[in-house]
Amino acid sequence: MAEILVIRLPAASGAPASWMAVDSNGTRLGSPVTGSLQEAAADVRERKLIVLVPGTEVLTTSADVPVRGGARLQSALPYALEEFVAEDIDKLHFAAGARRESGRVPVAVVSRERLDEWRDQLAEAGLTPAAIIPENHGLARIPGTISLLIAENEIMINDGADVELVMQGVSPAEALATIGVLDEGGEEDSAQPSLPRHAIVYCEPGDDERYRHDWIAMRQELESLDINLLPDGVMPRLAVTVATGAGINLLQGEYADQTEYGGLFRRWRTAAALLLGLVAVGLLAKAADLYLLNRQEAALREQFVAEYREAVPGAANVQDQDPAALLSSLRARTGRSEAPQVFLQSLEHLARALRENTDARIEALSYRSGVVDIRVTAPNVATLDGIQKIIRESGRFTASIQGTNQQGERVSSQIQIRESGA
Repeated sequence: MAEILVIRLPAASGAPASWMAVDSNGTRLGSPVTGSLQEAAADVRERKLIVLVPGTEVLTTSADVPVRGGARLQSALPYALEEFVAEDIDKLHFAAGARRESGRVPVAVVSRERLDEWRDQLAEAGLTPAAIIPENHGLARIPGTISLLIAENEIMINDGADVELVMQGVSPAEALATIGVLDEGGEEDSAQPSLPRHAIVYCEPGDDERYRHDWIAMRQELESLDINLLPDGVMPRLAVTVATGAGINLLQGEYADQTEYGGLFRRWRTAAALLLGLVAVGLLAKAADLYLLNRQEAALREQFVAEYREAVPGAANVQDQDPAALLSSLRARTGRSEAPQVFLQSLEHLARALRENTDARIEALSYRSGVVDIRVTAPNVATLDGIQKIIRESGRFTASIQGTNQQGERVSSQIQIRESGA
C-alpha cells in the first residue's frame, strides 16, 4: 500500500503548515503535525507528496465542454470560462478534473502568479509535490447530500453534484442560503427544488457549540442533519479524502511534472556507451563478413562461367543466369539423372540370397534404368523361389522370375530385380 504525506499550506503568510501521513486507501498512519515546511520535508522520505492550498484562492467551478481530455481540453477551458472570471485569462491557470455523470467537467482556476509562489515556497523547503489540490476538494462529495466543513473562519460546502464553494465570515445557515437551500430567513428557496434535503457537517467541538442555534434552524428546514465532530481538527478529514484520488490536481499543462531524461541518462551513460560500442562492433563484423562473402561469390561465379563456357562453347549471357538453373538445363540435355542409383544395393541383397542358396550360379548380369537382369542356374525351381523370396524380404526390392527352361540336370531362369513401387 502506497504511503502519502499530505501538507496543508496556511492561508496567512508566515503561519505554520500542517501535515499528516495516510495511505492510498485513506487510512491514517499518524496524527496531524504542525510546523515549518522544512520540518515537513523530513517526514516525506519515500512517500508521495500531496499539497493542499487555500481554497479561497482557487475558483472551483464546472464547465460544459464537449472536448475530450488532454491538451485540447486544456486549451479550450480558458475560452469556455472567459466570461466567468474577472482577470485576464492569460494570467490564470486552468486545471480540469474527471468528467462527471452530469456531463460537466469540474475546473479549478488559479492565478499563475500565486501558483508559482506556492511552488517556489515548496522548492525552497526541498519539497516536490506530485499534486497540488485546492483544500476544499478534501471535503468528499456525496451524491444527494450537502456536505459542509467548518475550518477556522471558512466554510467549505458542496451539494454532492456540481456546486463547490469556500466562503469566509458566514455561518452554516448562511452558507446553505448561498447555494439556494435556505434564504437568510431560514425558508426554502422554491426556485431550487432539486437541491438535496440532507446535510452532513464536519466541525471541531468548539464550532459545534458556537453554531448550536444554526443546527436548530437547519433541522427545521432539512429532512436530516448529521454533525460529525473532528477532535483532531480538519486536517485528517481533508487528507484521507485527497489520498484516495479526489480533487483536481493543479499541476497540469505547462505545470505538469516533466521527466528529466538528461538526469536519467547520466546515470546510465557508461553502460549506454558500452552498449553502443558493442552494437557498432557487431555491425562492422557483419559488414566485413558480407563483403568477404560477396567477393567469394563473385570468384565462384567467375570460375563457374569459365567452366560452363568450356563445356558449352558459344553460350551467351551466362553471367546473368542462375548457376543451378544452368546445371539443370545441361543435365537435361545430356540425359543424366539425379535419381538415386540402386545397382549396388540390389547386388548386396542378391549376394545374401546366393549365400543361402549355394547351389545357384549367376551366368550373366546387366543393369539399365534402375532394373537389374540376372540369368541364373539352379538345381531346381525351389532354389530359384528361395532367391526371389529373400530379395523381396528386404522390403526395398522386388524380384520376379521372367522365365525358366531345363538345361540338362539344372534349371536356367531370368530374374529381374527393381525397387519396390518402381
